[in-house]
Amino acid sequence: MKQDKFLTGILIGIGILILLALGLFFTRQEKREYIADNAPDSVVHNYVLAILNKDYQKAYGYLADLEHKPTYEEFRQSFFNGMVNPGDIGVDVGEVDINNDEAVVTLAVYYSNTDPFSTRYASEDRALLVRQDGDWKLNSMPYNFWDYNWYQEPYKP
Repeated sequence: MKQDKFLTGILIGIGILILLALGLFFTRQEKREYIADNAPDSVVHNYVLAILNKDYQKAYGYLADLEHKPTYEEFRQSFFNGMVNPGDIGVDVGEVDINNDEAVVTLAVYYSNTDPFSTRYASEDRALLVRQDGDWKLNSMPYNFWDYNWYQEPYKP
């Protein structure tokens, strides 16, 4: 009889811990929000967030108006065809280096591993931006957020 009470106590304790963990998980998740896009780093933040939210129209608005810019449909197709695939990627926006009408934003891109025993790893990359009509626009981003066919001269046989 004492063993039954002891076992019941352990199971109730485990149940409470599980409920507590689930409660913390759902209440402490970060809320990702758009920020004012008046600086290069905030444009990068909003572009990545728009892609993660699958708001392709908003993300397309952050592209620079340069020669060979993809059409909106070409931009959208890159995601559907897997040419741009953020997957389980995390990004930390770092330092900004502004030189007249050009800016370089340093990014830490975090990749998660597929096995449960490895930790994620990061690589440093850069986003390039240009100022157009007073707004910062993206000229280039790291793979997973950018199709390298964009802004390329079409192939002419």
